[in-house]
Amino acid sequence: MTPEAALAEIAARAIPGKAAEMAAYHKAGRPYLGTANPDIDALAKAWRQELGLDDRLALASGLWHSNVHEGRVAAAKLLTQARIRPDDSAAWALIASWVPEFDAWALADHAAIAGQKRLVWVPARLDQVESWTMSDHIWTRRAALVMTLPWTKQRDPKPAEREARERILGWAAGYVEDTEWFIQKAVAWWLRELSKRDPQPVRVFLETYGDRMKPFARKEAARQLP
Repeated sequence: MTPEAALAEIAARAIPGKAAEMAAYHKAGRPYLGTANPDIDALAKAWRQELGLDDRLALASGLWHSNVHEGRVAAAKLLTQARIRPDDSAAWALIASWVPEFDAWALADHAAIAGQKRLVWVPARLDQVESWTMSDHIWTRRAALVMTLPWTKQRDPKPAEREARERILGWAAGYVEDTEWFIQKAVAWWLRELSKRDPQPVRVFLETYGDRMKPFARKEAARQLP
């Protein structure tokens, strides 16, 4: 399966008129085919089953570098799975290599879901993600929180998971005075998700840093607090 053949399969499922709508919505200067995400997901699932790991990595890399919106979505979906055997290090390296190229929330979030799986599989990779928090690139800084959302979801975290959660909350604390809307939104998102399962750290965070956050982000962070 070549990237060109994969893009042709994606294009064959395009909806007339949707490409222009997508370009206007996403506001990122790249080609759009007009194919809906469920169709891309179905294709990527079939390719995951058909292709060995090396071929899947090559296809994901080629689709990402095509710069076609749906191609990049498919690239991320090709690597979105809990286990990648026998070794997921090349998959993680590929996903991480995409981060500096993020330029809009939708593609960043698709790639972040793939990255979440790899971080949960090898939490030591948080060391690399921590370096992203100091980037001048807004989408790299944002990715540090979006890719670590799984640490908001454990209801009874183990000591290592709780330590990671506290570590990431420290990154969020470093973002509270960042004026970028998407950064403030990411902080609020992380806190809101955590509040559903462990509200007390969110209360402490907001008591400590809430007055330094944008009002909309503070309100969003507290929205699910009991």
